[in-house]
Amino acid sequence: MKQRGRHRRRRRGQALRATLAGTALALTAAATLISTSQATGANSPGELTALRAGASSQLRLHENLTSRETLDTLSGNMGGNVGVDGVLSDTDHSMRNTADCTGDERSALPVEPTATRAYCWSDADARSARWRPRSVTTSGDAEDEGAWGTRQVILAGWTHRDGRAAAQDRDEGLARIAFVDATDPDALRYRWVLLVAPRAGGRDFAPVRTGLGGMVWYRDKLIVTAEHGDGLLVFDLHRLLRTDVDSPAVGRVGRGYSAAGYRYVLPAIGSYDPEGGSCTRGRDDAVPCFGSLSLDRTTAPDSLVATEAASGRPEHTRVWRYAFSTAAYRTGLLADAQGHVDATEAYTTRGSAISGALSHRSAGAREAQWYIGRPSDSRDGHGSLWRQSGHGSGAATCTADQSHACWGLGSGSLSYWQRTGELWSLSDATDRRVLYAVPLSSVDGTLG
Repeated sequence: MKQRGRHRRRRRGQALRATLAGTALALTAAATLISTSQATGANSPGELTALRAGASSQLRLHENLTSRETLDTLSGNMGGNVGVDGVLSDTDHSMRNTADCTGDERSALPVEPTATRAYCWSDADARSARWRPRSVTTSGDAEDEGAWGTRQVILAGWTHRDGRAAAQDRDEGLARIAFVDATDPDALRYRWVLLVAPRAGGRDFAPVRTGLGGMVWYRDKLIVTAEHGDGLLVFDLHRLLRTDVDSPAVGRVGRGYSAAGYRYVLPAIGSYDPEGGSCTRGRDDAVPCFGSLSLDRTTAPDSLVATEAASGRPEHTRVWRYAFSTAAYRTGLLADAQGHVDATEAYTTRGSAISGALSHRSAGAREAQWYIGRPSDSRDGHGSLWRQSGHGSGAATCTADQSHACWGLGSGSLSYWQRTGELWSLSDATDRRVLYAVPLSSVDGTLG
């Protein structure tokens, strides 16, 4: 709590750097509201339906935290924690502004509504076929004021995938995060950080192999989806560490530590595991596999929103939320009762293969609106973004072809920066990888 108070005092009076001013980006198209009754075929996800009584027990999690002694041992052996500022003071990649993005990259941006900010990765990261960006969260999630200390920060989660087993490819399944310094909106820079897990009482660490389909930075903790959607992993942003050996190995090397060429690592401090056992896809009565994650600051207390990963059941996808703890000694952790974490709200939607979901209740509104991102059936097609509630759903319609495919191409998770009113997402299509922001008010404006 002292740390949070210190951040507040440093930020007090600080000018907000992010801006929504300026001309909207290219690829404009007119849009009209389409209601549930006007939707054609199975394109509309319809209204949200509350999960039946008792079914939420499938969503219960058990909290497992690593001992402080283990974490302190690892920090001490590696020269102490460097924190977010330490990483951002050592950035080595630059993001390209919209004008420097290629035409192919700009074609991945939403058609309607248009993005007001967009950035492309360094050339090597933009072309990499094996590393896939899927999730995004920001310091707008982490703190009410939208900054971490004096910086505004974006985190983007990438996973290494080439289809081979880890025994054949040592990088298969590795997870890394781009720590992006967005304090100057005209000059974003970033540094990669590898996710690891302590072992041997903190004397060593191993790589975390997981698909980063979802990721939320809240207070000083980062929560991400675990491998195959089996629960969640938790990280402490104060415990970023620097390696001192540059080698292909991950872990202790002689008297030092290596992370496959990465200078910084972020060790897991715990996990949230499904109490019902491993998740199962394709069954209504099974423990669901986690898909995407986002933060909702409009609930009391703030909550973590989760979606079910693609399950092969196109007519039934679950979305739910967990409350964050309000205890001063549990900053950034989920609310629990003797180690158990229960969902506080849960629904089913007819939206299938959800790429991202966000819940937000506007001031004065009686209920929250849920924003559901759905990818295209075609690899080269744009996705759709639907707004849902218990009364129906709506999406923008593109003028060119009267379809709903107006959202980004290959879009990942969604993150709302409340202070700026921006909805952030990213495209994961090779050679079309763009990090972009759209005002949430523009999204609502296309829906009437």
